[in-house]
Amino acid sequence: MPLPAMLRETGSTSSRAWALRRRRSTGRPTRWWAVKGLAFSLLLSLVSPCPIRAADQLEVTFDGVVIPVDIKDLVAWGRSGGVSNTELGIWLDLLEPSSRRGMLELLRAPLITNRSMARQMLDSWAGRRLLDEVADLVRVDDDTVGVTVLNTLEVLLSKQPHVTSLDLLEALPAERVRLDLDGLLGVAEHWRGQLKHQQALVNRLDQIPITAVAPSQSISIDATTGRAPLSKALTVAHRPRPLQLQLWQPPAERFRSNARDRPWIVLMPGLGGSPDHFRWLGRLLSAKGWPVVVLEHPGSDSEAVGAWLQGRRRPPGAEVLPDRLKDLEAVLQAQASGSLPVVGNKVVLVGHSLGSLTALLAAGLRPQPGLERRCRKALDDLPLSNLSRLLQCQLSAVPLPSIEPPSQLLAVVGMNSFGSLLWPRTRPVRLSVPVLFTGGTLDLITPPLNEQLELLVATAPAPGSGAVVVQGASHFSPIRVEGQAGEGKGNDLFQLGEELVGVQPLQVQALLGEEIVAFLTGINATSSPAGPSLVHRQVGELHLHRMDPAGAASLLSGS
Repeated sequence: MPLPAMLRETGSTSSRAWALRRRRSTGRPTRWWAVKGLAFSLLLSLVSPCPIRAADQLEVTFDGVVIPVDIKDLVAWGRSGGVSNTELGIWLDLLEPSSRRGMLELLRAPLITNRSMARQMLDSWAGRRLLDEVADLVRVDDDTVGVTVLNTLEVLLSKQPHVTSLDLLEALPAERVRLDLDGLLGVAEHWRGQLKHQQALVNRLDQIPITAVAPSQSISIDATTGRAPLSKALTVAHRPRPLQLQLWQPPAERFRSNARDRPWIVLMPGLGGSPDHFRWLGRLLSAKGWPVVVLEHPGSDSEAVGAWLQGRRRPPGAEVLPDRLKDLEAVLQAQASGSLPVVGNKVVLVGHSLGSLTALLAAGLRPQPGLERRCRKALDDLPLSNLSRLLQCQLSAVPLPSIEPPSQLLAVVGMNSFGSLLWPRTRPVRLSVPVLFTGGTLDLITPPLNEQLELLVATAPAPGSGAVVVQGASHFSPIRVEGQAGEGKGNDLFQLGEELVGVQPLQVQALLGEEIVAFLTGINATSSPAGPSLVHRQVGELHLHRMDPAGAASLLSGS
């Protein structure tokens, strides 16, 4: 999911910087001005009738009381840099200096800088759901769907390169603009509660005694093997162009007479992902003796997301899953027929994020009944702390193809998986093969407590299944980009900073690779001693927690 790119395009850098400074300086989460900025940032433009007259009054609902604010005075105060002598300006001067500066930055910072991308975003399923929620909080007269705000933004963007909150307030064609501060604070409080929920998980993980300590991981696999993957074009009936594959074959010395008895691996990137993001994993697994095929899914890869950021297409969502499933089916059939030169009688499906969901659906899981009802409750607030819920809920409107689970399926590995609304713990399903889920404590797209741990318990998987959670890792930690950490230069959507990638991404990848290798090695073990339900490993400065379904259930019971 290319959230960082979306934030770069639609967010306000200065307002986010102020919010971060505010949080660090006070130790408390940012209050309603930050949420107000976020709400306005989500109101993007679609159509373009001209405004008639500017709004006169901003009505702020707070604690059941309606507080009228003269918009002209507010605009004058903002444009003057906070030195206006109006009555409102006098009152605002009573704010503490940091709050006053933050409010000024939010009022004067750009809300939207890319009209084409904004239009495409709001024309998508997820964009419309976000707009529905925001329209409940910010209303213009009796407009409950945000059309007036969108129209005004469209007109402003046709005249100027960007739009600020002050520009928008000045141009809105209505007598009153209503801001439901109680609702915004409710959203902020819900977000704060979810963050506390995740922090509680970290605290519980910290209480698990450390069972193994090791020095910092090295990434020698990259230094000792300069191999590159083979490229393969596979003609498929459901796409106009051949499907592009990367093939990682094991070194010659790894081939033995029993090579066919060893599984091969299909690896699927997430939304906006590229096969190149997982060269590190393909190289590692093939060096250990497993053939690896990495798929590129047209329509939901980095090229598709890049086209959205340029305003040339809608952002991809759950509607791409049918074609992704057909991509996978075509690869499995090609290998079985011998047209794909990969040896192996069994297959392991590996995916990141949406690729993991693809693997679970291909394994035979289908959403449990009642998804729409669960989604109405889950989307009642803006899903800021679990963005995967938007994709999960969109699946209720996506007809999935009827595909039989592959008979040769041996296991599933899901990095940053999600599906808690599709398969809630209260309605468990059973996977017939072992599964390994991995996640990180800094992941707010597919948070481990709500997603990977819930999913592990809900799918009641076969023996040998488990989950791995790395402290400090994020949703993007498994992604390696050329140009990251001195690997050369690249021009990739996922050129991310540490605040989004998480800590020590290369070391996290080394740990994840080690855990995946151990899981794959143990799949065919005739017997394995029962280990502890919860294992706490420290490798260098990183802490890794491994758990089986019982261990995950015990952590969830304390949430």
